[in-house]
This record gives sequence, structure tokens and C-alpha cells, in this order.
Amino acid sequence: MAQPFDFNWLEQTNVLTGAVGRLLFACLLGGLVGIERESRQKSAGVRTNLLIALGCAFFTILSIYLAGATNADKSRIASNIVQGIGFLGAGLILHNRNRVSGLSTAATVFVVASIGMACGAGQYAAAAAATAIVIVVLEFVGFMERGLNLKVYPQIYEARGTDNDGVRAAILAAMDQAQERLAALEESEIGNVLRATFILNATKTRHIRLQEKLRTMPAITQLLVFRDPEED
Repeated sequence: MAQPFDFNWLEQTNVLTGAVGRLLFACLLGGLVGIERESRQKSAGVRTNLLIALGCAFFTILSIYLAGATNADKSRIASNIVQGIGFLGAGLILHNRNRVSGLSTAATVFVVASIGMACGAGQYAAAAAATAIVIVVLEFVGFMERGLNLKVYPQIYEARGTDNDGVRAAILAAMDQAQERLAALEESEIGNVLRATFILNATKTRHIRLQEKLRTMPAITQLLVFRDPEED
């Protein structure tokens, strides 16, 4: 006698397949945002954003299924995701050198969490649209801000010369002429060469103006400009 088909097994298989699909889609979208962050050498890269999206999607799925079909409150677990992501984002924000860094990274983590939750709820189109918007904002808006001279960003300046007092005086004079404030000057000597390093947080136009003035100073034999690794 033929055994009756186990429809309960089929239902469980469909549920499992749907859950895995949601988790994988969350990983894909979180990874895409992470690739953009990784290309800019941010602390929250591919793995971080991927795992955040995966975790939020999984918590959302658990919130739906653990509540059961008869329970109207299916958002109890998912609602606590926002609080947890808030603590994670706060850990990425740093206040140092008289400025705040990590705000964009923290905001990105917050948005990636919402993308993961959307995937966990099966809202694939909304999650994909949000991911596209995030990448456009991160990749192109910052470029436009700098191009239009709106973005204020830090750069590390390193002036070198053999006349120690002359290098210090030249840096101070150039900063005064550019109407910029010299917050802190770090110095180190290698042989008879002084390396004087400082950070300026300014727009592109102000950076260019300062560099031009520093390069006209006779005491400065070499000027190097680096990207600040803590740039937001």
C-alpha cells in the first residue's frame, strides 16, 4: 500500500528554501556595499557589512517564525535590531584630533542593517533599491562635494628640510597666509633632515592654496601630502 505524501515535509522544505534565499540575498547586497567601503579602506569592509546584513536578515526571519501564525506581534525580535546596530555604530565613531570621524561608516552600517531586515522580510525589490541608492550616495555624492568645493576633508602634510627653525617658521607663515590654524605639529629627525607633520581639515580649494604657499617656502625642500586614514 502506497504511503501518503508528507505535505508537512514539503512545507518545511519550502520554508527552508525561502529562508536560505533571503539570507543569501542579504549577503549579496551587504557584500556589494562592503566592496565600496573596502575600496576606500574603511574599517567596516566586505565581511563586516555582509555579516551585518546576514545577521539582521536572520533575526527578522526568526522574529517572523518564532512568533507563530496566531501571534500578531511578529516584530519583537526585529525591533531590537535597531538598538543593537546603534551600539555597533557608536563604536565606529571616533572623536580625536579636535574632530569627529566615522560618521559615514556608522550611517552605512545602520542602512545595511535595514537592508538585511528587508531581505529577511522578503522585500527584495526594496532592499535592492536601497542598496543601489547607498552605493550611489557613497560613490558619487562625495565626489560631487569635492568637485563643487563643498566637502571638508583632512589631509596629512609632511614638510622636510635641513633648517629646523626655518621649516617651522615656513609652515607657520604659510598657514597664516592661507588663513588656516595650525592645531598641532609633530616633528621627527632623520639624520640632519627635519620631518614636520600636521593635519589640515579643509576643502579642496583651501588644500590647494596651502600647498602652493608651502612649496614657495625656501626652507621647505620637500612637501608630501597624504590621505588621512581616519578620513570619514
